[in-house]
Amino acid sequence: MSLIFFIGTLMMTAVVTYGFNLDNFDQLNDAKKSPDKWIVIKNLLVPAGKTLDLTGLQNNTVIEFTGHVTFGYQEWEGTLITLKGKNITVLGKRGHLLDGGGQRWWDGKGGNGGKKKPRFIQVSLVDSTVTGLHIKNSPRHCFMINSSQNLRVQNTTIDIKDGAKSGGHNTDGFGVSSSRNVTISNSVVYNQDDCFATTSGSDTVFENAKCVGGHGISIGSMGSGNVVERVVIRNCRVLGNTNGIRIKTRRGETGAVKNVTFDDIEMKDISKYGVVIQGNYYNSGPKGDPTPFPIENLVIRNVRGHVAKSGTNILVWVAPGSAKNWTWGSKITGGSKENPCKGVPQSLPIRCGKK
Repeated sequence: MSLIFFIGTLMMTAVVTYGFNLDNFDQLNDAKKSPDKWIVIKNLLVPAGKTLDLTGLQNNTVIEFTGHVTFGYQEWEGTLITLKGKNITVLGKRGHLLDGGGQRWWDGKGGNGGKKKPRFIQVSLVDSTVTGLHIKNSPRHCFMINSSQNLRVQNTTIDIKDGAKSGGHNTDGFGVSSSRNVTISNSVVYNQDDCFATTSGSDTVFENAKCVGGHGISIGSMGSGNVVERVVIRNCRVLGNTNGIRIKTRRGETGAVKNVTFDDIEMKDISKYGVVIQGNYYNSGPKGDPTPFPIENLVIRNVRGHVAKSGTNILVWVAPGSAKNWTWGSKITGGSKENPCKGVPQSLPIRCGKK
Protein backbone atom coordinates (compact mmCIF):
# COMPACT_ATOMS: atom_id res chain seq x y z
CA MET A 1 0.00 0.00 0.00
CA SER A 2 1.42 3.37 -0.97
CA LEU A 3 1.89 6.05 1.68
CA ILE A 4 -0.38 8.46 -0.22
CA PHE A 5 -3.21 5.91 -0.41
CA PHE A 6 -2.85 5.11 3.29
CA ILE A 7 -3.00 8.78 4.32
CA GLY A 8 -6.00 9.40 2.06
CA THR A 9 -7.84 6.42 3.53
CA LEU A 10 -7.06 7.62 7.05
CA MET A 11 -8.40 11.12 6.29
CA MET A 12 -11.62 9.70 4.83
CA THR A 13 -12.27 7.58 7.90
CA ALA A 14 -11.64 10.62 10.11
CA VAL A 15 -14.42 12.65 8.47
CA VAL A 16 -17.47 12.82 10.73
CA THR A 17 -20.86 13.69 9.29
CA TYR A 18 -23.07 15.50 11.78
CA GLY A 19 -26.49 17.00 11.67
CA PHE A 20 -29.56 16.80 9.46
CA ASN A 21 -29.07 19.03 6.42
CA LEU A 22 -32.41 20.75 5.94
CA ASP A 23 -32.48 22.27 2.45
CA ASN A 24 -35.94 20.99 1.47
CA PHE A 25 -38.95 22.27 3.40
CA ASP A 26 -40.73 18.93 3.06
CA GLN A 27 -38.08 17.35 5.29
CA LEU A 28 -38.82 19.63 8.26
CA ASN A 29 -40.55 17.01 10.42
CA ASP A 30 -37.78 14.47 9.78
CA ALA A 31 -35.19 17.06 10.76
CA LYS A 32 -36.82 17.64 14.15
CA LYS A 33 -36.56 13.89 14.86
CA SER A 34 -32.85 13.75 13.98
CA PRO A 35 -31.16 11.37 16.44
CA ASP A 36 -28.07 13.55 16.83
CA LYS A 37 -30.26 16.60 17.59
CA TRP A 38 -28.42 18.87 15.16
CA ILE A 39 -30.30 20.60 12.34
CA VAL A 40 -28.33 22.48 9.67
CA ILE A 41 -30.65 24.84 7.76
CA LYS A 42 -28.90 25.74 4.52
CA ASN A 43 -30.14 27.66 1.47
CA LEU A 44 -33.75 26.88 2.34
CA LEU A 45 -36.82 28.35 0.63
CA VAL A 46 -39.84 28.40 2.94
CA PRO A 47 -43.02 28.24 0.82
CA ALA A 48 -45.43 31.18 0.76
CA GLY A 49 -47.84 31.23 3.68
CA LYS A 50 -45.86 28.60 5.59
CA THR A 51 -43.95 28.82 8.87
CA LEU A 52 -40.49 27.40 9.42
CA ASP A 53 -41.89 25.62 12.46
CA LEU A 54 -39.03 24.78 14.80
CA THR A 55 -41.31 23.94 17.72
CA GLY A 56 -41.58 20.52 19.31
CA LEU A 57 -37.79 20.25 19.29
CA GLN A 58 -36.02 17.60 21.28
CA ASN A 59 -34.21 18.93 24.35
CA ASN A 60 -30.59 19.90 23.67
CA THR A 61 -31.14 20.40 19.95
CA VAL A 62 -28.72 22.61 17.98
CA ILE A 63 -30.15 24.71 15.14
CA GLU A 64 -27.52 26.01 12.72
CA PHE A 65 -28.39 28.56 10.02
CA THR A 66 -26.02 28.68 7.08
CA GLY A 67 -26.36 30.02 3.58
CA HIS A 68 -29.40 32.01 2.46
CA VAL A 69 -32.85 31.33 3.95
CA THR A 70 -35.75 32.94 2.04
CA PHE A 71 -39.55 33.01 2.18
CA GLY A 72 -42.26 32.91 -0.47
CA TYR A 73 -44.68 35.82 -0.76
CA GLN A 74 -48.26 35.73 0.45
CA GLU A 75 -50.43 38.21 2.30
CA TRP A 76 -51.01 36.69 5.74
CA GLU A 77 -50.61 37.53 9.41
CA GLY A 78 -48.63 34.52 10.56
CA THR A 79 -44.99 34.16 11.57
CA LEU A 80 -42.16 33.21 9.24
CA ILE A 81 -40.09 31.34 11.87
CA THR A 82 -41.12 29.90 15.24
CA LEU A 83 -38.75 28.40 17.79
CA LYS A 84 -39.75 26.57 20.95
CA GLY A 85 -37.92 24.21 23.25
CA LYS A 86 -35.61 23.68 26.22
CA ASN A 87 -31.81 23.69 26.22
CA ILE A 88 -31.82 24.82 22.58
CA THR A 89 -28.74 26.32 20.91
CA VAL A 90 -29.33 28.47 17.83
CA LEU A 91 -26.28 29.49 15.77
CA GLY A 92 -25.96 31.81 12.81
CA LYS A 93 -22.84 30.78 10.89
CA ARG A 94 -20.60 33.32 9.19
CA GLY A 95 -22.08 34.52 5.89
CA HIS A 96 -25.63 33.27 6.50
CA LEU A 97 -28.69 35.49 5.96
CA LEU A 98 -32.32 35.17 7.03
CA ASP A 99 -33.98 37.32 4.38
CA GLY A 100 -37.63 38.17 4.99
CA GLY A 101 -38.02 40.06 1.71
CA GLY A 102 -40.17 42.60 3.54
CA GLN A 103 -40.22 45.05 0.64
CA ARG A 104 -42.82 42.82 -1.03
CA TRP A 105 -45.28 43.66 1.78
CA TRP A 106 -44.33 47.20 2.79
CA ASP A 107 -46.92 49.83 2.07
CA GLY A 108 -46.30 52.40 4.81
CA LYS A 109 -49.10 51.01 6.99
CA GLY A 110 -47.42 48.19 8.91
CA GLY A 111 -49.96 46.37 11.04
CA ASN A 112 -52.48 49.21 10.79
CA GLY A 113 -53.94 48.29 7.42
CA GLY A 114 -53.04 47.67 3.81
CA LYS A 115 -51.50 44.32 3.00
CA LYS A 116 -51.58 41.56 5.59
CA LYS A 117 -48.01 41.16 6.78
CA PRO A 118 -46.32 38.30 8.66
CA ARG A 119 -44.04 38.78 11.63
CA PHE A 120 -40.53 37.44 11.27
CA ILE A 121 -39.53 35.26 14.22
CA GLN A 122 -41.09 34.27 17.53
CA VAL A 123 -39.20 32.32 20.17
CA SER A 124 -40.39 30.58 23.34
CA LEU A 125 -37.17 29.13 24.73
CA VAL A 126 -36.04 27.92 28.15
CA ASP A 127 -32.41 27.59 29.29
CA SER A 128 -31.27 28.41 25.75
CA THR A 129 -28.98 30.63 23.67
CA VAL A 130 -29.35 32.33 20.29
CA THR A 131 -26.08 33.57 18.80
CA GLY A 132 -25.07 35.44 15.68
CA LEU A 133 -28.29 35.72 13.66
CA HIS A 134 -28.31 38.11 10.69
CA ILE A 135 -31.86 39.12 9.77
CA LYS A 136 -32.82 41.33 6.84
CA ASN A 137 -36.04 43.12 5.88
CA SER A 138 -38.71 41.81 8.20
CA PRO A 139 -42.23 42.48 6.82
CA ARG A 140 -43.18 43.90 10.24
CA HIS A 141 -42.33 42.97 13.88
CA CYS A 142 -38.99 41.20 13.75
CA PHE A 143 -37.74 39.31 16.83
CA MET A 144 -40.44 38.47 19.39
CA ILE A 145 -39.58 36.72 22.65
CA ASN A 146 -42.57 35.30 24.49
CA SER A 147 -42.98 32.90 27.41
CA SER A 148 -39.23 32.38 27.64
CA GLN A 149 -37.01 31.80 30.66
CA ASN A 150 -33.24 31.91 31.12
CA LEU A 151 -32.63 32.93 27.52
CA ARG A 152 -29.60 34.73 26.12
CA VAL A 153 -29.71 36.34 22.67
CA GLN A 154 -26.38 37.74 21.50
CA ASN A 155 -24.56 39.23 18.52
CA THR A 156 -27.72 39.78 16.46
CA THR A 157 -27.97 42.05 13.43
CA ILE A 158 -31.43 43.25 12.36
CA ASP A 159 -31.02 45.13 9.09
CA ILE A 160 -34.20 46.81 7.87
CA LYS A 161 -32.51 49.90 6.46
CA ASP A 162 -34.38 49.45 3.17
CA GLY A 163 -37.67 50.10 4.99
CA ALA A 164 -36.79 53.76 5.49
CA LYS A 165 -37.33 54.50 1.80
CA SER A 166 -39.63 51.63 0.83
CA GLY A 167 -42.58 51.93 3.24
CA GLY A 168 -41.38 49.84 6.19
CA HIS A 169 -43.57 50.41 9.27
CA ASN A 170 -44.05 48.61 12.60
CA THR A 171 -40.72 46.91 11.96
CA ASP A 172 -39.99 46.59 15.69
CA GLY A 173 -36.58 45.08 16.46
CA PHE A 174 -36.81 43.10 19.71
CA GLY A 175 -40.00 42.60 21.73
CA VAL A 176 -40.11 40.79 25.08
CA SER A 177 -43.31 39.72 26.84
CA SER A 178 -44.35 37.23 29.55
CA SER A 179 -40.76 36.17 30.06
CA ARG A 180 -38.20 35.97 32.87
CA ASN A 181 -34.43 36.31 32.88
CA VAL A 182 -33.89 37.28 29.24
CA THR A 183 -30.64 39.00 28.20
CA ILE A 184 -30.17 40.58 24.76
CA SER A 185 -26.60 41.75 24.19
CA ASN A 186 -24.37 43.11 21.43
CA SER A 187 -27.10 43.78 18.87
CA VAL A 188 -27.38 46.21 15.95
CA VAL A 189 -30.85 47.27 14.82
CA TYR A 190 -31.77 49.39 11.77
CA ASN A 191 -35.55 49.74 11.60
CA GLN A 192 -38.67 51.95 11.62
CA ASP A 193 -40.18 51.30 15.08
CA ASP A 194 -38.99 50.47 18.59
CA CYS A 195 -35.47 49.11 18.67
CA PHE A 196 -36.41 47.23 21.84
CA ALA A 197 -39.65 47.09 23.80
CA THR A 198 -40.89 45.02 26.72
CA THR A 199 -44.54 44.89 27.71
CA SER A 200 -44.56 42.28 30.51
CA GLY A 201 -42.17 40.07 32.43
CA SER A 202 -39.21 40.41 34.76
CA ASP A 203 -35.41 40.35 34.98
CA THR A 204 -34.75 41.58 31.46
CA VAL A 205 -31.43 43.02 30.27
CA PHE A 206 -30.88 44.89 27.00
CA GLU A 207 -27.25 45.91 26.66
CA ASN A 208 -24.49 46.97 24.28
CA ALA A 209 -26.87 47.84 21.46
CA LYS A 210 -26.77 50.21 18.53
CA CYS A 211 -30.22 51.42 17.40
CA VAL A 212 -30.52 53.37 14.14
CA GLY A 213 -33.48 54.99 12.43
CA GLY A 214 -36.34 53.76 14.59
CA HIS A 215 -38.50 54.99 17.47
CA GLY A 216 -36.12 54.42 20.38
CA ILE A 217 -35.89 52.04 23.34
CA SER A 218 -39.19 51.51 25.13
CA ILE A 219 -40.92 50.14 28.16
CA GLY A 220 -44.45 49.49 26.91
CA SER A 221 -46.85 50.34 25.75
CA MET A 222 -48.19 49.13 29.08
CA GLY A 223 -51.73 48.17 29.99
CA SER A 224 -54.09 45.18 30.26
CA GLY A 225 -52.92 44.64 33.85
CA ASN A 226 -49.40 43.73 32.75
CA VAL A 227 -46.35 44.32 34.93
CA VAL A 228 -42.77 45.01 33.90
CA GLU A 229 -40.20 44.75 36.66
CA ARG A 230 -36.46 44.52 37.15
CA VAL A 231 -35.32 45.72 33.73
CA VAL A 232 -31.82 47.02 32.98
CA ILE A 233 -31.08 48.85 29.72
CA ARG A 234 -27.42 49.86 29.54
CA ASN A 235 -24.56 50.88 27.30
CA CYS A 236 -26.71 51.62 24.25
CA ARG A 237 -26.43 54.11 21.39
CA VAL A 238 -29.63 55.49 19.88
CA LEU A 239 -28.95 57.28 16.59
CA GLY A 240 -31.34 59.09 14.26
CA ASN A 241 -34.46 57.85 16.07
CA THR A 242 -37.66 59.76 16.75
CA ASN A 243 -37.21 59.13 20.50
CA GLY A 244 -34.27 58.25 22.69
CA ILE A 245 -35.82 56.31 25.58
CA ARG A 246 -39.42 56.15 26.66
CA ILE A 247 -41.96 54.63 29.02
CA LYS A 248 -45.50 54.58 27.67
CA THR A 249 -48.60 53.51 29.57
CA ARG A 250 -52.00 53.48 27.93
CA ARG A 251 -54.72 55.83 29.07
CA GLY A 252 -57.56 54.11 30.93
CA GLU A 253 -55.64 50.86 31.54
CA THR A 254 -53.90 49.22 34.49
CA GLY A 255 -50.55 47.58 35.27
CA ALA A 256 -47.22 48.62 36.75
CA VAL A 257 -43.62 49.47 35.90
CA LYS A 258 -41.16 48.70 38.70
CA ASN A 259 -37.38 48.79 39.13
CA VAL A 260 -36.33 49.91 35.66
CA THR A 261 -32.83 51.30 35.04
CA PHE A 262 -31.56 53.17 31.99
CA ASP A 263 -27.78 53.42 32.38
CA ASP A 264 -25.16 54.84 30.00
CA ILE A 265 -27.44 55.68 27.09
CA GLU A 266 -26.06 57.91 24.34
CA MET A 267 -28.43 59.51 21.86
CA LYS A 268 -27.77 61.56 18.76
CA ASP A 269 -30.00 63.31 16.20
CA ILE A 270 -33.25 62.51 17.98
CA SER A 271 -36.10 64.21 16.15
CA LYS A 272 -38.89 64.28 18.74
CA TYR A 273 -38.14 63.44 22.40
CA GLY A 274 -34.92 62.61 24.19
CA VAL A 275 -36.68 61.10 27.21
CA VAL A 276 -40.46 60.71 27.23
CA ILE A 277 -42.54 59.16 29.99
CA GLN A 278 -46.26 59.38 29.32
CA GLY A 279 -49.38 57.99 30.92
CA ASN A 280 -51.84 58.85 28.15
CA TYR A 281 -50.47 56.77 25.31
CA TYR A 282 -52.52 55.75 22.29
CA ASN A 283 -51.11 54.21 19.14
CA SER A 284 -52.58 57.12 17.22
CA GLY A 285 -50.98 59.64 19.59
CA PRO A 286 -51.31 60.78 23.23
CA LYS A 287 -54.70 62.09 24.33
CA GLY A 288 -56.01 63.83 27.43
CA ASP A 289 -54.95 63.55 31.04
CA PRO A 290 -52.80 60.60 32.10
CA THR A 291 -54.28 57.63 33.94
CA PRO A 292 -52.84 56.67 37.36
CA PHE A 293 -50.28 53.96 36.65
CA PRO A 294 -47.43 53.07 39.06
CA ILE A 295 -43.93 53.80 37.74
CA GLU A 296 -41.74 53.06 40.72
CA ASN A 297 -37.99 52.87 41.42
CA LEU A 298 -36.99 54.31 38.05
CA VAL A 299 -33.28 55.09 37.56
CA ILE A 300 -32.07 57.40 34.79
CA ARG A 301 -28.26 57.39 34.97
CA ASN A 302 -25.81 58.94 32.51
CA VAL A 303 -28.42 59.43 29.80
CA ARG A 304 -27.01 61.99 27.42
CA GLY A 305 -27.10 63.32 23.90
CA HIS A 306 -28.68 65.66 21.40
CA VAL A 307 -32.20 66.36 20.20
CA ALA A 308 -33.09 68.28 17.02
CA LYS A 309 -34.05 71.93 17.54
CA SER A 310 -37.67 71.15 16.69
CA GLY A 311 -37.81 68.47 19.38
CA THR A 312 -38.11 68.30 23.18
CA ASN A 313 -35.33 67.15 25.45
CA ILE A 314 -37.50 65.71 28.25
CA LEU A 315 -41.24 65.19 28.62
CA VAL A 316 -42.91 63.63 31.66
CA TRP A 317 -46.71 63.42 31.59
CA VAL A 318 -47.98 61.02 34.25
CA ALA A 319 -50.80 61.13 36.78
CA PRO A 320 -49.82 62.73 40.10
CA GLY A 321 -48.73 60.05 42.56
CA SER A 322 -47.81 57.52 39.84
CA ALA A 323 -44.10 58.32 39.99
CA LYS A 324 -42.37 57.09 43.13
CA ASN A 325 -38.71 56.88 44.12
CA TRP A 326 -37.13 58.13 40.90
CA THR A 327 -33.40 58.81 40.50
CA TRP A 328 -32.48 61.10 37.64
CA GLY A 329 -29.20 61.89 35.93
CA SER A 330 -29.37 63.17 32.34
CA LYS A 331 -27.68 65.70 30.10
CA ILE A 332 -29.71 66.20 26.93
CA THR A 333 -29.31 69.27 24.77
CA GLY A 334 -30.60 70.81 21.56
CA GLY A 335 -34.37 70.67 21.67
CA SER A 336 -36.14 74.03 21.83
CA LYS A 337 -39.78 72.91 21.94
CA GLU A 338 -41.06 73.34 25.48
CA ASN A 339 -43.85 71.17 26.83
CA PRO A 340 -45.46 71.31 30.25
CA CYS A 341 -44.83 68.33 32.50
CA LYS A 342 -47.14 66.61 34.94
CA GLY A 343 -46.61 64.25 37.87
CA VAL A 344 -42.85 64.79 38.29
CA PRO A 345 -41.76 63.80 41.82
CA GLN A 346 -41.00 66.82 43.96
CA SER A 347 -37.38 67.97 44.17
CA LEU A 348 -36.33 65.80 41.25
CA PRO A 349 -33.72 67.66 39.12
CA ILE A 350 -35.53 67.41 35.78
CA ARG A 351 -35.34 70.35 33.40
CA CYS A 352 -38.60 69.29 31.91
CA GLY A 353 -39.29 70.58 28.42
CA LYS A 354 -36.34 72.99 28.61
CA LYS A 355 -33.19 73.38 26.54
